[in-house]
Amino acid sequence: MPSSPTLFNAGTRYEQLSSCFLLDSPEDALERIYQRYADVALLSKFSGGIGLAYHRIRSRGSLIAGTNGHSNGIVPWLRTLDASVAAVNQGGKRKGACCVYLEPWHADVEEFLELRDNTGDEARRTHNLNLANWIPDLFMKRVEADDRWSLFDPKTVPDFPDLYGDEFETAYVRAEQAGLAVKTVKARELYARMMRTLAQTGNGWMTFKDRANRTCSQTALPGRVVHLSNLCTEIIEVTSGDETAVCNLGSINLARHTVGGPDGTVTVDFDKLARTVQCAVHQLDRVIDLTYYPITSARSSNLLWRPVGLGVMGLQDVFFQMRLPFDAPEARELSAEIAEEVYYHALSASADLAAAKGPHPAFSETRAARGELQFDLWGVVPTHPDRWEKLRARIKEHGLRNSLLIAVAPTATIASIAGCYECVEPQVSNLFKRETLSGDFLQVNRYLVADLKRLGLWNESIRAKLKLAEGSVQGIEELPADLRAIYRTAWEIPMRSLIDMAADRGPFIDQSQSLNLFMESPTIGQLSSMYFYAWKKGLKTTYYLRSRPATRIAKATVDAASPGRPAEAPGSSARPSSSDSAVKAISCSLENPDVCEACQ
Repeated sequence: MPSSPTLFNAGTRYEQLSSCFLLDSPEDALERIYQRYADVALLSKFSGGIGLAYHRIRSRGSLIAGTNGHSNGIVPWLRTLDASVAAVNQGGKRKGACCVYLEPWHADVEEFLELRDNTGDEARRTHNLNLANWIPDLFMKRVEADDRWSLFDPKTVPDFPDLYGDEFETAYVRAEQAGLAVKTVKARELYARMMRTLAQTGNGWMTFKDRANRTCSQTALPGRVVHLSNLCTEIIEVTSGDETAVCNLGSINLARHTVGGPDGTVTVDFDKLARTVQCAVHQLDRVIDLTYYPITSARSSNLLWRPVGLGVMGLQDVFFQMRLPFDAPEARELSAEIAEEVYYHALSASADLAAAKGPHPAFSETRAARGELQFDLWGVVPTHPDRWEKLRARIKEHGLRNSLLIAVAPTATIASIAGCYECVEPQVSNLFKRETLSGDFLQVNRYLVADLKRLGLWNESIRAKLKLAEGSVQGIEELPADLRAIYRTAWEIPMRSLIDMAADRGPFIDQSQSLNLFMESPTIGQLSSMYFYAWKKGLKTTYYLRSRPATRIAKATVDAASPGRPAEAPGSSARPSSSDSAVKAISCSLENPDVCEACQ
């Protein structure tokens, strides 16, 4: 399935078929900032999802040399952007969507983290923007060590956005020693604020700058830097003032790539998967040539790098078909094997295209041109090394048509069209309502229904229990224990297993993954350990933190209370009464990460 912008716009007057656009931070000048507004509006008009960095805009209180006045910081500019995103929707088909990225050394970071709050001064809120933290490793190290963290005005440290890894750390420490910091805070206090924003709004996504840059094929040469991800955190591409990164997405429905054996066992049909990957890469590469480019910087960048983002969906369907609990060791191994096969055949298809049509113009600037593939950057040895060495030699000979190939997108719309579970996530519920532009639809886990019918348990009593339990089967004693394990929901699976599975896929994903994490009633301590674990496992990005509402829908059609579960769940406990309590929770969880209940 191609992504929804491709479906929306194919065959229209302006065939803007690309999914994602990544805009570097505007330079700190009035005309540059307003030019970015125009870029965002044009991209949004033609159904683009937008990521926008804001690292370079001076902070509140910074001196304006031309007038001898002082800047109001980034918040007023983001308020204007917020209104623009609301005004210019995606071709009249759905709301405009933009995510703003900010590095945590920016002096306005604390105000940035308040932009989605539901309380406080509405003049300093942006309810139409998504927010993401673009975090260098040094910040996480300072949090772990319970050290101080310095905040800077970008005007005094203009090189920070273009540095990563050791170079960034050296420049940062040098700026601290030179007394350039606007203020210093406890690193754990700022991290606690990030966790509280995640818990209360689901926003303020944790994305990791250094890991993203070190493992991107486009950053082989000095000056090539990834400054942000996209709206859904799965795209990792370089940007600059003249380059707007673009990505064309599509996802393979894994549910249609299984085969049943004579004994009733189900296995993945890897031969069929290989054929689908080959076809998909050709299709996504054609999008680059056929799409309409709303702004010139997107066209020049896309033709230079020719990146695509092939992902998968329906992984949960495969596990249901194979009778595997989502966190079973066999499921984890299969997930990594699928990722490796998709990456291998995608590279093979791109090498074939390069042999026929020539490599993308910037191939010589990539890590792949030096023989480095994604798993090399993770220090991982793939299975069947011989075939990989042959492919590596073919890539050195012919090049690649596409600088990047794999990205696991959220697939909310196209998974619904295809009738499979989204992305690489576990199911959220066995019974829920999906709201779309076409109306509301009741969704029932058809695999569960088939098993209940087989056991003679698909009756009104079981249906009532399923409704009362919010789609959970864990309290239905009539169901065998092995089936209850298979049909657990995202709320009933340890997040450590989702992070481990994402880390196992990582060496075969040259962009990134839209990784949602789920916690029914998040606490600051739980979240701090969870995101630290994700960082230490080497993930490049995470996406939404999903929590459950404090109240439940009234069960008007059933009259019994669910055993062991109240009709109304207690509210989230992720609202510490003071910053001291938040920091205390973080200290506890960071010093005892292996016992955090979020990761068990």
